[in-house]
Amino acid sequence: MPMARHFPKRNRIISDLSQATVVIEAAAKSGSLITARDALDQGRDVLAVLGHPLDARAAGGNLLIRDGAVLIRYVSDITETFTPIVPAQATLPLQEPPTKQRTLKEISKLHMKILLRLGPYLIAEGQLIRDLNSAPAKVTPILLDLELDEQIPCHAGGLLARVI
Repeated sequence: MPMARHFPKRNRIISDLSQATVVIEAAAKSGSLITARDALDQGRDVLAVLGHPLDARAAGGNLLIRDGAVLIRYVSDITETFTPIVPAQATLPLQEPPTKQRTLKEISKLHMKILLRLGPYLIAEGQLIRDLNSAPAKVTPILLDLELDEQIPCHAGGLLARVI
């Protein structure tokens, strides 16, 4: 059964797996804004639909636009923001895939760096990524694995700490 207290964790995982977060309508204090903040911490795009300035249900989306979210007026505003995940035609020369052992070695190395960097004190995910000097695309899947293994709980606002 869905429980309200689980929504921020669930939405953080969803925003982590998504290329962007689109806010259609959100009050000034809403779960949608928590998800949008998580997406920004994870290096994802945030897009929002402009609402009437006197409508309380549109206040959150309007605040996001004021703070730099991409304004959505038409579907083309959304499609122009995204880069294709898979190119339509592969124009890259064929290369041998990296050996699985090397990839696993790199992952376990980054995994250990993350665990060594985290302690009992809260740190923002974006700050962790900057401290590690690594790409969000490499760090966030490992963070997701650690969170699912309950080694690092995610706190409100995308803050992380290690379970000690």
